Amino acid sequence: MTDNRTPISRFPYLKEDFAASLVVFLVALPLCVGVSVASGAPAELGLVTGIVGGIVTGLMRGSSLQVSGPAAGMTVLVFEAIKEFGLPALGVIVLVAGLLQVSMGLLRLGRYFRAISVSVVEGMLAGIGLVIIAGQLYPAMATKAPDSGLDKIFQLPGAFWDAFGDTDALASLAVAAVTVAMLFLWKHAPAKVRTVPGPLAAVGLATLAVFALDLPVATVEVKGLLGSIQPPPLSAFGELAGVGMLGTVIAFTLIASAESLFSAAAVDRLHSGPRTEYNKELVAQGAGNMVCGVLGALPMTAVIVRSAANVQAGARTKASRVLHGVWLLLFAALLPDVLAYIPIPALAGVLIHAGSKLIPVKSLAVLWREHRGEALVLATTAVCIVAVSMFEGVLIGLALAVVKTAWEASHVKLEVVDKGAGPVEAHLSGNATFLRLPKILDSLESLPQDRPVQLDLSGLHHLDHACRTALENWAERHSSAGTEPVKLVTAA
Repeated sequence: MTDNRTPISRFPYLKEDFAASLVVFLVALPLCVGVSVASGAPAELGLVTGIVGGIVTGLMRGSSLQVSGPAAGMTVLVFEAIKEFGLPALGVIVLVAGLLQVSMGLLRLGRYFRAISVSVVEGMLAGIGLVIIAGQLYPAMATKAPDSGLDKIFQLPGAFWDAFGDTDALASLAVAAVTVAMLFLWKHAPAKVRTVPGPLAAVGLATLAVFALDLPVATVEVKGLLGSIQPPPLSAFGELAGVGMLGTVIAFTLIASAESLFSAAAVDRLHSGPRTEYNKELVAQGAGNMVCGVLGALPMTAVIVRSAANVQAGARTKASRVLHGVWLLLFAALLPDVLAYIPIPALAGVLIHAGSKLIPVKSLAVLWREHRGEALVLATTAVCIVAVSMFEGVLIGLALAVVKTAWEASHVKLEVVDKGAGPVEAHLSGNATFLRLPKILDSLESLPQDRPVQLDLSGLHHLDHACRTALENWAERHSSAGTEPVKLVTAA
């Protein structure tokens, strides 16, 4: 039976999706290149990840309007992995991380990522943003960035001082500064001008200025698409036996998955179409990362900037994100030499702007006023990522969030009723855990030693073993003082 439907009837939103795909392509192009360069990888590898994110992940089910590719949020982790294990091993890390993502999706674990504390996620993004900004200020000044996050921050004043005495550094810094300024001011440009995405306009104008004024500014090194693709050698798989690489794989898996699924939740709020199927989206992200790993490319996540641009440009189906991958492929195949004209400080400016967007300044101010415990988790996670590393910082943030939740859940109230005659009545209510033991025991030990006590535990919702043992020991000590034995009243 033949299909007599016309292309328009088979693809009713082709016009909207085609237009949206061009917008997403123009947004993604400078970001793919910038993220790759900042990660210490060839510029073309960022395009490879963007192509795979569009064509492979884009064709799969999950979140229909979410766009995947190399993300600024993974830059710090990728840079550290390349520095420690080398570029050939990156493919192994990404491949195994993708396999774990697929496994988690098939085991229907995707929904559990929604249980991660929002403060930890925002703290993670804030820490990454700070490291990106500090790290990209160095290529903006045409100098090499220090290795550690703290050194990147502490050595900035000296780097700025040195830059003001160097003509080449000043030219580079000017290009970066103008790029950042354009990106922040682009939203105030006339509507017709804003049809060109801000990152593309900023990088394009910076490229023209450097070329026209013959400025002494470094540009992107080009190897060609096929020359940059390096499948990981079999010898690199042997490093998986080491604890260091396994830890990096786990960090890639958890952070890429969390960022993608939180992005999906945000994208769902931007449109009224089909909702995200979290487990299928996790499988799609994993499949894309497996392909990226085989090609030796950067890891991918869903990227909220590109996804929001896709929705705002009027996309209706996943065809828009697939087409954006096709446009990236055509550009990488037909116009790779264009990359050689892009100034590195302009890309640094794009990433400085992207890093600033990761720091939730407004959210932190609101949290500090309304939920200081959450603000503390956010700030601690960010500081630990800058001071230690991404993986350890996230683990510290998660541990702190668990402790904070346990502390808040262990509310216990002790009411003492002394009628002057008969036993002193002590009523405990709430959740009695070891976290509140000092407070409970201090209050009980302050009761008169020469009076009988009736301890009523019937109002407790939870009494853990440590607390029960401590209360029994206190009752035994109080009773040994020559008064009547403490009477314990429990729920029926």
